[in-house]
Amino acid sequence: MNAVVLVGGEGTRLRPLTTARPKQLLPVAGVPMLDRVLASLVAAGIDGIVLSLGYRPDDFVAAYAGRRIDGVPVQCVVEPDPLDTGGAIRFAAVTAGIDDTFVAVNGDVLTDLDVAALVAFHRSRRGAEATIALVGVDDPSRFGVVVTDGDGRVTAFVEKPPPGQAPSNQINAGAYVMEPSVLARIAPDVRVSVERSTFPDLVAAGTLFALAGDAYWLDTGTPEAYLQAHADLLGGARGGPPAPGAHLVAEGLWTVGPVAVQGTAGAGTLLGTGATVAAGAVVRSSYIGCDATVDSGATVTASVVLDGAHVHAGAVVDRSVVGPGASVGEGARVEDVSVIADGSVVPAGAVLHAARVPEVASR
Repeated sequence: MNAVVLVGGEGTRLRPLTTARPKQLLPVAGVPMLDRVLASLVAAGIDGIVLSLGYRPDDFVAAYAGRRIDGVPVQCVVEPDPLDTGGAIRFAAVTAGIDDTFVAVNGDVLTDLDVAALVAFHRSRRGAEATIALVGVDDPSRFGVVVTDGDGRVTAFVEKPPPGQAPSNQINAGAYVMEPSVLARIAPDVRVSVERSTFPDLVAAGTLFALAGDAYWLDTGTPEAYLQAHADLLGGARGGPPAPGAHLVAEGLWTVGPVAVQGTAGAGTLLGTGATVAAGAVVRSSYIGCDATVDSGATVTASVVLDGAHVHAGAVVDRSVVGPGASVGEGARVEDVSVIADGSVVPAGAVLHAARVPEVASR
């Protein structure tokens, strides 16, 4: 079975991290987010992967064209113009020659969803053209909300209802099983939203089904969620090593390759190859990337410090993201979900709260 993976979004809410790369290529505990998504699909039995590309397609082509994930081939398909979710699914599937039941997923969602069970449920429902995976959330207003009957048939699909007006807390988890007949419902070469157009059409036809579950699920589209993705891996919420090749060297402390630790590296922390935690430095519940340095007297808590970044002496990084090669100056404070872009410099003594460096016009 093939899978179409949607990776066309611009990741505007994660800027400035996504100025230099697509969000699906951001590392999560040292592994590109998309690698984690593709590995889960392969583990579920998918034997062909098609990447539907829009924003910065050359980055994906360079990373995945001709590549195999545990033996499964990856094909890259580039939209000539932005086609929205439905148009992107159709374009990718048709271009790749998919003519049988297939899976479609969002490439920026990290989940432990049982895709094989979703496929089995879909096939058990007579007349099903598509089946949506559902997950329950506290605030469904930012998502597509789904209502089903006792057989799992979808009776209503409401995209992003106003707060307090959602008909249920079960939302579209961004993973679908589809028949080729769905593609015929999507007009070619125009923008079509599968959530706002295609799914309501299927509801009217009585051929859309959904399966609720309680698997781990996280939409990684914001800095808060990006930090949460790390916390869930490093804190053990998802079980197992947080990254391939990670070794548990102390309670809750993981390393990948050789590191230099003279200071304190506490539980819920992963240190990448070549990471340095100097004497008198303290790191807790954080990811410190390859060749990144935390100098003496500095403190990093519940944060992500990416490859080659440098947190200088006496600086504080708390619940924030420091991009690759960035520098946090001596005695500076970077707090409250601040995001420092690749190679940027936070001056010595600066105090940043919920900041973006450099600033971005829109989040």
